[in-house]
Amino acid sequence: MHPTRKAPTPGVVGARSAAAVLLAAATVLVGCERGSQSGQEEPTFGPNGCPEAYARARAAVDRAQRTDVPWNGPTTGPAAVPARTLVYVAQTMTNPGVAGAAEGVRDAARVIGWNVRVIDGGGTPAGIQAAMSEAVTLRPSGIVIGGFDPNATSQQVARADAAGIPLVGWHAVDAPGPSRRPPLFTNVTTNVGDVARISAQWVISHSRGNAGAVIFTDASIPFARNKSELIRKELATCSGVRLLAYENIPIPDASSRTPREVSSLVSRFQDRWTHSVAINDLYFADAAPALRAVGKEGSGRPYNIGAGDGDPSAFQRIDSEQYQAATVPEPLSLQGWQIVDEFNRAFSGRPASGYVAPVHVSTADNTDGATTWDPSGYREAYRKIWGKQP
Repeated sequence: MHPTRKAPTPGVVGARSAAAVLLAAATVLVGCERGSQSGQEEPTFGPNGCPEAYARARAAVDRAQRTDVPWNGPTTGPAAVPARTLVYVAQTMTNPGVAGAAEGVRDAARVIGWNVRVIDGGGTPAGIQAAMSEAVTLRPSGIVIGGFDPNATSQQVARADAAGIPLVGWHAVDAPGPSRRPPLFTNVTTNVGDVARISAQWVISHSRGNAGAVIFTDASIPFARNKSELIRKELATCSGVRLLAYENIPIPDASSRTPREVSSLVSRFQDRWTHSVAINDLYFADAAPALRAVGKEGSGRPYNIGAGDGDPSAFQRIDSEQYQAATVPEPLSLQGWQIVDEFNRAFSGRPASGYVAPVHVSTADNTDGATTWDPSGYREAYRKIWGKQP
C-alpha cells in the first residue's frame, strides 16, 4: 500500500520579521501559478476556492475511501430455484463494466446451478436490437439488459414481457430498483447521483477548490448522459472549479476519437486543464498515449477520475500513477451476484431485494495492489440465502 498522501496545508504568515512575510508571500505566489510543478507527490493549488463546498467534499471523499465496509445487503430470501437459463445481452463487451458484470453473473450462476449465455450487441443500435431478438427467440428463463437503454429495443422488450420472461437491467435505466416503463423486474446499479456527486467532490477535494475540469461522456446512453449532467451540477457547487469542456465521445468510438480530442484539449487549455471526470474509465486508457505524446507526466496534471466502472486496467493505471488518479468503481462481481439473486426472487414470486451498493473511491492509497473493488461478505450472504454453502 502506498503511504497516505495529504494535501499541502497553506502557510500561516507571521509578523515577527519582514523576511518571514516575504517568504510566505513568495510561497503563495508559487502555489497560485497555473501549471507550476512543485516536484512533490501532491499538486500545489492556490487559496481555497470554495471553503464550505471543499469541507463537505473532503469529508465525503474520506468516507468513500474506506475499505473496511461490512456487508449491508440482503441476508434473507428464497432458496435456489433449480435449472434456470439466463441470457446476458451486452451493449458491448468492449465496455469493461458490462463485461465485468457479465463475469459476475457467470460466477454466481455456477454457484446457484444455472446456465448463462452472453450475446454481444457490439455497441451499435442494430447490433443490440439483433442481440435482443436472438435472446427472446431463445426463450430463456430470464434476460439481462446489460448496459443499454431498453427503450432502444422496445419491440423486443415487449415480446419478452408478453412471453413472461423477466428482465433485469444492469445500468439500463437511471435509477436502481424496479421499473414499470420499461418493464424491468429491477435495475442493478449504484445510485448514479451518488457516483456523480462523489466523483465531482473528489475533484473539489483534490484541488482544494481550484480546478479547470473536463468531463468525458457518451450522450447516446441515457444513463451516462444523466451521470455526466449530475457531475456538471456538483462541480458547479464550487465557484473555484471551472468547467473547460464537455466532451461527448460515444464509447464504441472512444479508442479512435479520444486521443484526437485530448490533443486538442491540451493545445487549447494547456496547464489550465487540471482535472478530468469521465463516465467510464476506458476514456483514460485512450487518453494516456496522447497525454504522454505531449510530455505530460503520468502522475501530474490533468488528474483524472473515472465515475465508473473500475475495471482492472483502471486500477493498474492508478497504482502505477499513469494518467489516472482515482476511480469510483462499481462492485462488478457483487452486482453480477445480485443480478442472479434478483432473478431467483422473480422466479420465486418474491419482490426485488431493493439493495443498492454504496459508492466507493479507489486511489493508489487504498487499493493495496487490487485490480477490482470487491467488497467482502456478499458471496457468503448469497450462498446462505440460496442454500448453496460450500
